[in-house]
Amino acid sequence: MTADEQENSDLFWAIRGGGGNFGVVASLTFRLHPVSTMIWGPTLWPLDRAAEVMRAWDGWIKDAPEHLNGFFAFITVPPGPPFPEELYLQKMGGVVWSCTGTQEVADELLAPARELEPALDLVGPVPYPAAQSAFDALYPPGHQQYWRADFVDELSDEAIEVHVEHAATLPTPQATMHLYPIDGAVHRVSSGDTAFAYRNSRWAQVIVAVDPDPASADLLKSWVVDYWEATHPYSAGGAYVNFMMEEGQDRVQASYGDNYPRLAEIKKKYDPENLFRVNQNIKPAG
Repeated sequence: MTADEQENSDLFWAIRGGGGNFGVVASLTFRLHPVSTMIWGPTLWPLDRAAEVMRAWDGWIKDAPEHLNGFFAFITVPPGPPFPEELYLQKMGGVVWSCTGTQEVADELLAPARELEPALDLVGPVPYPAAQSAFDALYPPGHQQYWRADFVDELSDEAIEVHVEHAATLPTPQATMHLYPIDGAVHRVSSGDTAFAYRNSRWAQVIVAVDPDPASADLLKSWVVDYWEATHPYSAGGAYVNFMMEEGQDRVQASYGDNYPRLAEIKKKYDPENLFRVNQNIKPAG
């Protein structure tokens, strides 16, 4: 069947956030915007400056125009190019920037970040497909992974302190924490206009531990859960469902908020037997 604003509009509402709970999407029609080369890349600082940078980044993003974005990350520097050898395997904090303006526009907007003298600045012109695939080699298929997530409305000093404390214990070279800004068009749509409920939040946080060795599964999970439990009290409650593991029905409902009862009714209409249940499951009403 076709789902859009005129035909099966309830299903169209539900899949924009409810995803695979309602069936298999065979094709999509997108409204696109042409992008060729971006100004993209990371600026990194030592962990002992991470709190300072996180506070500053909060302000940079709050005031940034929509053609600039940057997510905060804790990483272990990969031991290979384009990273310098003296930084190999160091734990660091930084921002991965993307700008759809010119180099001159990006340089002007990134001046405050560069005034904080990052230990590494790899921001420059990158083809859009290259930016989208930049982390593929670091995270190949088949590795052990465990994730936890939250939406975040505010970065308090207390929350930043907890983040930095756990960043110092990244358990594997592929473990990380990302804070993705939620800005721009997301805030111009009401929380009830699609199934995606947390349109007033400012960040989507995800904590990820990864390793190729199956024997490390318990280590990965325990580190992520400890980190998440320490930061969750500073969160908005729910999470971006693509970042969640099997965490129970309460977490699913919290992530859809006031939209959950309507989603359950639509689920009952289109999938009353809950065939599509291997997901962050929305159970049919009743």
